[in-house]
Amino acid sequence: MSLFTRFRQQPPQERATAKDDPPPDGDREDRPLDDPPGDGDGDGDDSAEQATVRLDDASSTHDPTGAPGGADPDSGVTQAGKAAPDADSGVTPDGDARPAADPTPAADPSPAADPPLAAESPAADPSLAAGGERSGGAPGADGRAEASGDGGSGEAVAGERRSPARRIRTQVTTVLAALLVLVALTAPNKPDQFTLGTLARIPVEALLGLGLVLALRPRARQVAAVLGGITLGLLGLLKLVDMGFYAVLARQFDPVLDWILVDDAISFLTDSFGRVGAVGAAIVAVLLVVAVLVLMTSAVLRLTRLVARHDVAAGRTAVVVGAGWLACAVLGVQIVPGVPVAARNTAGLAHGRAHQIHDGLRSQQEFTRQAGVDAFRDVPGDQLLTGLRGKDVLLVFVESYGRDAVEDPAFAPQVGTVLDAGTQRLAAAGFAARSAFLTSPTAGSGSWLAHSTFLSGLWIDNQQRYRNIVTSDRLTLTGAFRRANWRTVGIMPGVTRAWPEGELYDYEKIYDSRQLGYHGPKFSWATMPDQYALAAFERYEHGTPDRPPLMAGITLVSSHAPWTPLPRLVDWDDLGDGSVFAPMAGEGEPKSVLWGDQRKVRAEYRRSIEYSLNSVIGYLEKYGDDDTVMVFLGDHQPSPIVTGTGASRDVPITVVAHDPAVLDRISRWGWQAGLKPGPQAPVWRMDAFRDRFLTAFGPRTGTARTAATGGD
Repeated sequence: MSLFTRFRQQPPQERATAKDDPPPDGDREDRPLDDPPGDGDGDGDDSAEQATVRLDDASSTHDPTGAPGGADPDSGVTQAGKAAPDADSGVTPDGDARPAADPTPAADPSPAADPPLAAESPAADPSLAAGGERSGGAPGADGRAEASGDGGSGEAVAGERRSPARRIRTQVTTVLAALLVLVALTAPNKPDQFTLGTLARIPVEALLGLGLVLALRPRARQVAAVLGGITLGLLGLLKLVDMGFYAVLARQFDPVLDWILVDDAISFLTDSFGRVGAVGAAIVAVLLVVAVLVLMTSAVLRLTRLVARHDVAAGRTAVVVGAGWLACAVLGVQIVPGVPVAARNTAGLAHGRAHQIHDGLRSQQEFTRQAGVDAFRDVPGDQLLTGLRGKDVLLVFVESYGRDAVEDPAFAPQVGTVLDAGTQRLAAAGFAARSAFLTSPTAGSGSWLAHSTFLSGLWIDNQQRYRNIVTSDRLTLTGAFRRANWRTVGIMPGVTRAWPEGELYDYEKIYDSRQLGYHGPKFSWATMPDQYALAAFERYEHGTPDRPPLMAGITLVSSHAPWTPLPRLVDWDDLGDGSVFAPMAGEGEPKSVLWGDQRKVRAEYRRSIEYSLNSVIGYLEKYGDDDTVMVFLGDHQPSPIVTGTGASRDVPITVVAHDPAVLDRISRWGWQAGLKPGPQAPVWRMDAFRDRFLTAFGPRTGTARTAATGGD
């Protein structure tokens, strides 16, 4: 009995089941049925293959009834589009009743009696034998069938005619999409760790994404791909921003607290490269963000479609690569030292930032608790700073004056010479000094964090803490002087606009860059040379007659990046209104040239520190007297482009006094003699200075001394 005869004898219910059953595995196409022609996935001539498959399927279709045109007896439709007679319906195609079929089953013919397959020879199909059209197709110019109308033959022909160049282009695009995703997943967030070896790794996030794509249904898969692309793009941008922060600030970006630095970055770019350069940099940054998000999402979508079309191969690949990742993780395999092949740094980055936000909230609660404890809050003014009565106390911050300036072999010989010579010059003028190190809460930038830490006695290492402290009534070191009846003034050449935060420091008078009488040129970020700022303090405050004791907070800015151009020292009597510096503003290399050479950047940084230190030493030598006490220190280390990675956050600090009794008060600190602290000099946290200073110069006995923390 032939297959057709057996099929016809089945009841209608069983025929429907048999007809819907999938073909055996051996007859099934390896190509996915939903592979669209000309999809551009780079996996070959999909459209040409489909056109060939359609022709082959058409030519291999047999008509057991011998009906011309290859009508399907099970479809109920002839090739001409008319309904085929149904043996069980008792109705002709024209709707006329016909005699009922003989219920007696027909004899089973021999295999030789089976009708030949209609497509076994061209003659079996009259339309093909005559070379004419057959339903759904017409012979093309090359003899292959072209589907017409809604048969989608345009796609087949387009795929068939696709040039090799286009095929290569689509394949290259797919490879580039995979590389973009690989770089986003495996790249570190520290610039010194980025090497080609970091790309030769297996990212676990890719394996998880592959499994998710294979598990989801098409619509959910599409949504997941878009969300995954955007997320991966954001993480890639976060890594880029982290690299910038590590290069400049020696720390990673805080996505909650660091947005305020955008304004400072624009100000720095404006001062360094002009307004046009700053605007151009901002536009480039915005375009970069958009481009990364769009390209990353497109890349993930492209790879998702490719995986969906080749799901079996993709699943096997995921199993094999996953086993390799697990083996590398267990064995600790590394191609680049310190960089494991089994990568999971992107997931770790996201997890770490989530914890960073949580830890930040918890840290804020701890900070609030610490700020509420102050041993000197209620100490009366007559019991504060009794060891400095009648003295003029100057607290001077030297921009970017870090430990590397006195210890790095590239800087130490020249800077050390300045400090050693300064020690001798001041000794000749009757001054002595003691020096050590403080650990700053910041590096590369964020001077305000260091200033507030030093003066408040609290560890201010982020913008949220800074906001909290400037709105509080915390007693600062400058506030203690004012409570004890010193006149407190601030010399702030770096402040160019309203500065409400200054209220924290209880200055009676603040001289910003607009109130110091300077009419000379700017030196990049620095509004005026340090020598002029010190001279202005002398003219407006220290040199005036019949004044009370002074406490001055002075911020020097000449050693602020980008360190070109730099001023030179002039005679103190020739400073005038600063016009004398005009010729110097055009000296030095352009910033674009200087910052293209790290060696030159380091050299100019060293020169700026030499200039600032010589300005301080020269001021004390010329204007210091028996009642002058100066504490000068760095606010933070320079950026890693100067120090390299892994530098400490220590800054030098020095106390200079003419009266030996002042240094006797701090003899128990163990600080080293001279302006230059040695490698074995003590190191304190910067927030410890306020309490130790108030204790050392407070009453020898009394509540303030016993209540203060840190000893003397």
